[in-house]
Amino acid sequence: MESNPQITTNQNPELNQKGKVAKSKSPFQLALRRFMKNKLAVAGVIILLLIIMVVILAPFFTDHSPTKSNLMMIERPPSEEHPLGNDSSGRDNLSRLLYGGRISLIVGFSAMFFTLIIGVVLGSIAGYYGGKVDAFIMRAADMMLVLPFLVLLLTIVALLDKVTVGIFVAIIALTSWPNLTRIIRGTYLSLREQEFVLGARAIGASDFRIIFKHFIPNAIGPIVVNATLMMATYIIIESGLSFIGFGIPQPTPTWGNMISEAQSLRILRNSPEAWVPPGLMILTTVLCINFIGDGLRDAFDPKSNRR
Repeated sequence: MESNPQITTNQNPELNQKGKVAKSKSPFQLALRRFMKNKLAVAGVIILLLIIMVVILAPFFTDHSPTKSNLMMIERPPSEEHPLGNDSSGRDNLSRLLYGGRISLIVGFSAMFFTLIIGVVLGSIAGYYGGKVDAFIMRAADMMLVLPFLVLLLTIVALLDKVTVGIFVAIIALTSWPNLTRIIRGTYLSLREQEFVLGARAIGASDFRIIFKHFIPNAIGPIVVNATLMMATYIIIESGLSFIGFGIPQPTPTWGNMISEAQSLRILRNSPEAWVPPGLMILTTVLCINFIGDGLRDAFDPKSNRR
């Protein structure tokens, strides 16, 4: 008689403790579970979403215009009508803080988005095709990297008569793509000779399909992590340039030019409500984005947090 041994859960790893077939989790589900274990990253997501909701719903928190001056309210201290007082032009600081958050976040996100597009496209072309195309793109990236980023950015801004939000975002995106391009290219070079790529070429898959179906999904980790860190960097860049007068000009409010407006010694001493809130908003937003970036790095690369 033939024996019919029972299959145990230890002999078959696909069975759970109840003897049922366990469903395998996708890489995204595994990454999400690792991300949720990072308390700082989860807290960063929650706080950042709260900041975004507050600046979007700014009209519900204040009725004052962020750009309208009132000469009768110049540098007034906080009151019930103006909880954060008024600036040196008589504008309400609370409304400028909320509406300025919109501009700062839009600049950070938009610059990150367009830099991401340029970097992924050029990095994909260079890493996938190689040869002369790769050499040309990399030499262009090297030329951009030789020039100091802030000096190049300041020079372009200084040559323009008027800097709008769109122009500012375009300048950042057009001057900061080389680093991401080199990262994407390096990732693609390591993937180009993998068996699944060679198999896709063997069955006649087009270059477009191979890049979007095989390369980009396998490079999504570095792309997402660098995207979050770039957004934090661009918010700091906007704030720094606005502080020294080369960013978004007045009367358009941003967190950076709010601090610039309050940089006189008298206001720094007597009116902390004019510069402390925007400084805290910059600090909190950047910290939250950095925590999210660290969480995404660990989620997409589980080896990074192994001992």
